[in-house]
Amino acid sequence: MVSAPGTSSRTVTPTVETVLAFVNTRADGSGRRELFGDGDSFAAWLAERDEFGGETVVTDADAAVARELRDALVTLLLAHSGDEESLGEPLLRAERHLRRVGSLYPLAPVVTAGGVELASPQVGVPGVFGTVLAAVTTFAQSSDWGRIKACRNPPCHFGFFDRTRNGGGLYCSTGCGSQVSMRKHRQRQRHGRAGGASAEG
Repeated sequence: MVSAPGTSSRTVTPTVETVLAFVNTRADGSGRRELFGDGDSFAAWLAERDEFGGETVVTDADAAVARELRDALVTLLLAHSGDEESLGEPLLRAERHLRRVGSLYPLAPVVTAGGVELASPQVGVPGVFGTVLAAVTTFAQSSDWGRIKACRNPPCHFGFFDRTRNGGGLYCSTGCGSQVSMRKHRQRQRHGRAGGASAEG
């Protein structure tokens, strides 16, 4: 496959796909709906994902835990994009939450002749959260950890893998980048008009 100009040939691994599938379940202003709104919607989503074991019985409380885990991961991915609002206290809270989640859903090494991988020893919903943590942990050991990001265009924050050569991608699409540029342009125009009015006064 030939890469587009300015992109690298890096491929999205199964662990990245698992993380992105989990974080890209949020509702946003572009029409995407909340997939973890309650137990039924969370169960429907799981039934479509083989890596999580398929159909699983879940509760509304499980869906709430899933939202908290997802939102903490999105904050980390926004930090990878250099989003200023996610840095500082929001990032610290997200990291503390992920430490707590890690203690509740521990991982175990699975050793084979072909190598070692991390997996959740739990079943059901705990196994789902463990699978997400295993995917995050496995990919975080690679040099490309900082390339899994969340779009800096609010309220999009869609997770994506940055394939740019220099790892400087900030938005999930050119459309989101254009929206941010347009907002900044309009803001400069408003400030310019406000400054002119002040000078006249």
